[in-house]
Amino acid sequence: MSQPGETGESKPDSGPERLGIAGTGTIACGLASAAAACGIEVIVWGRSEASLARAREALGGESPVTVTLEPEALSVATLAVEAVAEEQGVKEEILRSLASQVDETALVASTTSSLSIEGLALASRVPERFFGLHVFNPVTYMELVEICFPDEARTDTRRRAAAFCAALGKTAIEVPDEPGFVVNRLLFPYLFDAVRLLERSGLEPEQVDACMKLGASHPMGPLELLDFVGIDVADAIGEALYSDTSDPSHRPPGRIKRLVGEGRLGRKSGRGFYEYD
Repeated sequence: MSQPGETGESKPDSGPERLGIAGTGTIACGLASAAAACGIEVIVWGRSEASLARAREALGGESPVTVTLEPEALSVATLAVEAVAEEQGVKEEILRSLASQVDETALVASTTSSLSIEGLALASRVPERFFGLHVFNPVTYMELVEICFPDEARTDTRRRAAAFCAALGKTAIEVPDEPGFVVNRLLFPYLFDAVRLLERSGLEPEQVDACMKLGASHPMGPLELLDFVGIDVADAIGEALYSDTSDPSHRPPGRIKRLVGEGRLGRKSGRGFYEYD
C-alpha cells in the first residue's frame, strides 16, 4: 500500500537524469557545465539569440551541452530546472511551462535562493515532483547544494533529488523552507551590515574587506563577495528575505539600491564596489 506522498509513477529506470535547464545566466550555465562534466546529458533553453550567444561563450566551444531557442526541446528532460531571475512571477510562469512539457515522471526544480519552495511548488502544479535546488556560484567549484522540498513531495522525489546531487559530486543538505534557507539567511545580514558600516564610517571597500580577510581568515571580503554575487541579485535576495518586515534596518542598504540604479552590478557589469577590467 502506498504511503502518503508516495502515490504516482516513478522514473522507470535508475540511470542518470537527463537535465533540462530553463535559463542562460551564471547559475544556469554553471549547473550545465558541472552536470556535463559528470557525463550528464544537458539541454539549455534561452529566450533570445543574444542570451544563447552568451551561454555558448560561458560554456566554452567544446561543451557537449545542447543550447536551444526551442522550449519544446526540454520535453525530453527527466529533471527540468528553472534557473531564471529571482522574481516570483517570472519563476512561476517558467515552472508551469516546464511542468506542462515534461513527462509525468519527470522532476521539476527551481534554483531559487530566497523564495518559498511551497509557493513555487504549488505554482508549478506538480508539487509532488518538485524541489528546490540551491546551487552556489561558481557551481563547478562549490561543493554544497541546499535542497528543499514542499510537504507534498514524494519519497521518490526526495531520493532522486539527492541522487542527482551525488551524481554532480556535491554534498546535498536538506534545509527548511525559510527565506534564504541556511546560507543566505546567515550570510546576507553580514554582507548588508558591512555596507552600512562602509556608509557610516567613510572607510574604503578595500579596508573593510582586508579586515575580514586578515582578521577572520575569510577568503573574500564582504564587499568583494557582493560584487561576485551581483549587486542586483543581492538586492533581490534581501527584499525576499525581509519581505515580512517593515523595519528599514533589515532591508538592503541604500548604497545597494544606488548601485543597482547606476547599473553597477558587480563583476558581471565591470563595476560595483570595485572597478574591473
